[in-house]
Amino acid sequence: MDILIFLLILTVVTVSLFDFTNGFHDASDMVATAIASRAMTPTVAILLVTLCTFISPFLISLAVADTIGTFINLNNTEHIVAQSIIISGLFSAVTYNLVTWKLGLPSSSTNSLVGGLVGSALFGVGNEYINWGIDSIQSGSLEGVMKIVTGLFFSPIAGFIAGFILMKIFMVLFSRFTLQSRKLFVFSQYLSISWLGFSHGANDAQKGMAIITMALLSSGVITSFSVPFWVILLCAASISVGTLFGGWSIIKTLGYGIIKVKTIHSFTDQMGSALINTIATYMGAPTSTTQVVTATLIGVGGAEKPKHIRWKTVFSIIGGWFLNIPISMLLGAVYCFLLLTFIKG
Repeated sequence: MDILIFLLILTVVTVSLFDFTNGFHDASDMVATAIASRAMTPTVAILLVTLCTFISPFLISLAVADTIGTFINLNNTEHIVAQSIIISGLFSAVTYNLVTWKLGLPSSSTNSLVGGLVGSALFGVGNEYINWGIDSIQSGSLEGVMKIVTGLFFSPIAGFIAGFILMKIFMVLFSRFTLQSRKLFVFSQYLSISWLGFSHGANDAQKGMAIITMALLSSGVITSFSVPFWVILLCAASISVGTLFGGWSIIKTLGYGIIKVKTIHSFTDQMGSALINTIATYMGAPTSTTQVVTATLIGVGGAEKPKHIRWKTVFSIIGGWFLNIPISMLLGAVYCFLLLTFIKG
């Protein structure tokens, strides 16, 4: 088999694995509070977010895929080197996802992917092939790495603010939390968790689409950055299957490790997270569903009783976020070195 064809197949397989681990991680984040508040059973919660995650990539624009797929320009690079860079970035992301899943820490698949690709590209072809987007700051129309980093940095902050404000509003509206109020929030979560699953699929599935399309473009299979339908179908299916098998260790961390979750907290967290994800997707900015959901839940807890938040758990999660990109960059560079050494002998 020709080495380039082999690398393309390996890229598609690795993207499927990455999307699986992405869905596996994010399913835990999306359903954790619904399960912890006893609003619904794990089976129902996971089936709902899985269905909505699968449907959404077919119904939205692919602005996020355009952002992710064009921040590294590999078109004029040797085909084998280009594919090695892409595969190394994916290996880095999958590795970080699996390690943090094992530790029960909600990490960002997007940060892992971007960090891995930047690290492998810096090693494989150098700085000039990366669109850092520094010049776009002055124009006010962000692009490249700056657009990605801005989305990833500000979305958790926006999630915290959304959770805080929504919780304050609901506390006023439902100051007397009665049995009827609980029933209302239980019923409403079927809608809010569905919206959260939809927003997750709409944003996160596009990252895998972008990588496969980037690989097809850099190898000359296609001539412009346009996501084929089979790529949309593959990525939607992969991330949905991962969502179906959501990781229980992360559910314990988010559902029980930050605050004592009630139905009002769960509903507010889902609404705030879905809102931020939806706005970011419309803007073409990639988000981390993990970070948005976690930050929103912290905002919810902070609005009610900050002292009841388990800050030790929060700080350990946030510490992992800051380490995410640097470690992924290092892993991407190491994998690229190993892969190119193996291929070129």
